[in-house]
Amino acid sequence: MKRVLITGAAGFIGSHLCDRFLKEGYHVIGMDNLLTGSMKNIEHLFPDPHFEFHHHDITTYVHVSGDLDYILHFASPASPIDYLKMPIQTLKVGSLGTHHLLGLAKAKKSRILIASTSEVYGDPLIHPQVEEYWGNVNPIGPRGVYDEAKRFMEAITMAYHRYHNVEVRIIRIFNTYGPRMRTEDGRALPAFMAQALRGEGLTVYGDGSQTRSFCYVNDLVEGIYRLLHGDYSLPVNMGNPDEISIMQLAQEIMELVGNKDSFIDYRPLPVDDPKVRQPDISLAKKLFGWEPKVPRHEGLVHTLEYFKKELGK
Repeated sequence: MKRVLITGAAGFIGSHLCDRFLKEGYHVIGMDNLLTGSMKNIEHLFPDPHFEFHHHDITTYVHVSGDLDYILHFASPASPIDYLKMPIQTLKVGSLGTHHLLGLAKAKKSRILIASTSEVYGDPLIHPQVEEYWGNVNPIGPRGVYDEAKRFMEAITMAYHRYHNVEVRIIRIFNTYGPRMRTEDGRALPAFMAQALRGEGLTVYGDGSQTRSFCYVNDLVEGIYRLLHGDYSLPVNMGNPDEISIMQLAQEIMELVGNKDSFIDYRPLPVDDPKVRQPDISLAKKLFGWEPKVPRHEGLVHTLEYFKKELGK
């Protein structure tokens, strides 16, 4: 039985990855310091003899006994509300945490996949974003702690690949959504759902014309699985190229929830907030035959059912 270490295992995407790899017949070692993750995301896995969980902070050190075939590094605060509250922890998990995991991959001769982000492109000057684009990032702005942590992750990962011959995979994740997102996550989609269910104003920053592209979590997990088992070491974009404005998303969610008390609550645009975001996924299609399958409306319905349970609605 192959063994995989998944960091950030109690988080949104990490917990779905634990599900997938157990389903595929792996022994899964989950690791999380629970800074933003939640045990409720993985408690259903504890009866499985092929799942083990370690409550641990990877910025201190990482030790795993026995053989290890794969490492998936998904530990990090991932929403602006989190990394603005925890800037140093965000930088540390992207730098020290990644360094420790790369050392473990080298020692165990494991293949390692790191979760990078579309935020490496910053407020992009080209659209849609392709992997060859180097980005437009403010390294000392409030969002820089996340952007630069992820850019450093990519740099040190490629250094270990080139200097130590470590097998690496790099995914640049665009906006992802689905069950197990936190209701107080702070990102647009979960914020809108929670606000609409409560009959509150949906917080739209600026005039809502800024765009995002939302990928359902099951589609992303499929892409991650294919990337890990593929043969390509440079970064790969994965997300849904179906681009919409934040205002359109707010309106879709208000209509879906059907709470007549909801309204749009306009707020000033945050510093360095990207104006556009849309992945070019041509490379993922070419290499792995991957593209999203779940239509946005279907994904929103599944996500809404989860949020209703979370909020007791």
